[in-house]
Amino acid sequence: MTTGKISREFFEARIAPRLGAERDDVSLAPKHGVDFGIVEIGEHALVTATDPVSILPQLGFERAGEFAIGIVLSDVAVSGLPPTHLTISFSLPPETTDDEFDRVWGAIDAECRDLGISVVTGHTARYAGCSFPWVGAATGMAVGDPDGIVRPDGARPGDDVLVTKGPAVEAVGLLTTLFPEAIDLQPAALETAQSRLDDVGAVRDALTAAAAGNVTAMHDATEGGLLGAFHEIADGAGVRLSIAAEAVPRLEGIDAACEALGMDPWRATTSGTLVIAVDPVDTEPVLSALRERGTTVSAVGTVEAGEGVELDGGPAGRPDGDSSWAVYERLLEATADRRQP
Repeated sequence: MTTGKISREFFEARIAPRLGAERDDVSLAPKHGVDFGIVEIGEHALVTATDPVSILPQLGFERAGEFAIGIVLSDVAVSGLPPTHLTISFSLPPETTDDEFDRVWGAIDAECRDLGISVVTGHTARYAGCSFPWVGAATGMAVGDPDGIVRPDGARPGDDVLVTKGPAVEAVGLLTTLFPEAIDLQPAALETAQSRLDDVGAVRDALTAAAAGNVTAMHDATEGGLLGAFHEIADGAGVRLSIAAEAVPRLEGIDAACEALGMDPWRATTSGTLVIAVDPVDTEPVLSALRERGTTVSAVGTVEAGEGVELDGGPAGRPDGDSSWAVYERLLEATADRRQP
C-alpha cells in the first residue's frame, strides 16, 4: 500500500465486498470518497463519520487539539446536519504528560461545547510503541431529520459548483508551520503561509451553506486535494463537473508556498475547503451567507450530464495520490538530524 488513503481500486476490491451484515436501517453504506454514512432510526437519521486523531505537538497542544477535532467533525457537518455526539479514543505515547493531554482535551472540550456536541464514550491510554501524530481515532455523529441531509451523491445536472477558500490550504499551513527552517520563503511570506492553518475547519461553513439554500451535495477537500474532491462529487452522483480554474479562489500565500515546496496545489490535502453543489436559484444566497461570516467563496463551474471532471474545457485526470505526502516525507527526512534530542 502507498502512503495516504487507499485508492478506489483497493476499496472496491478488498473492502466493499466485506462490510459485515446487511441491515435495512443503513441507508448510506461506506463508499470510496464519501465522507459519512447514514443509519435510519425511526423518524430520525444518524449521520456518522470516523477519522484518525492526529495530534501535532509542534502546533502547541491546544491548537493541535482544535485542529484534530475540526478534521473529525467536518465529515459529519457536510451532511448539513449539525454534529451532536462524539466518541474518541486516544492511544498516547508513554511520555505524554498529564498537562499536555489536559491542553489537548481542553481544546476539544471547548469546541464541542461551542458546537453543542456531547462526548458519549471513549478510551484513553498510554501505550509503548505509539507516537505522535497518529494517536487514536474518533467518530462524529449527527442526529436529525433525514429530510435535512445533504447527500454526497446529490449533485444534479444544472447545479452550480461553489468552492470555499481554494486549494492546498491545509497542506500549506501545516508544512510551513512544521518545517519553517526548511522552506525558502521570506519571513513575511512564510508568516502568511503559516496563517493558512487558521483557515482549516469546515463545520460552520458547511452548516451555513446548508441553511442558506438548496445545497445538493457537499464535500470536504481532504486527501487528493481539490481536484480529488471534484472527482469524488462527480463519481458519487454520476455526473461531470465543468470547472473554470481562474474562478477558483486562491488565498494569499498559497501559490508562493506551493512553489517553494515543489507541491502541486490542486492535489494537496486541504481540509477546510468545501466543494458545494447548489441549485442555481440559491447560488447567490449561499454565496452571501458564507461571505457574511468571512469565508472566501466563489462560483467556479457547473454540474453537467456525463462523467469525470473538466478543467478549463479539457479533461482533468483523477489524482493518483496526494502531492503533500511526498513533500512531508522529504522535509521530515531533511530535518531529521535537527530534530534528534
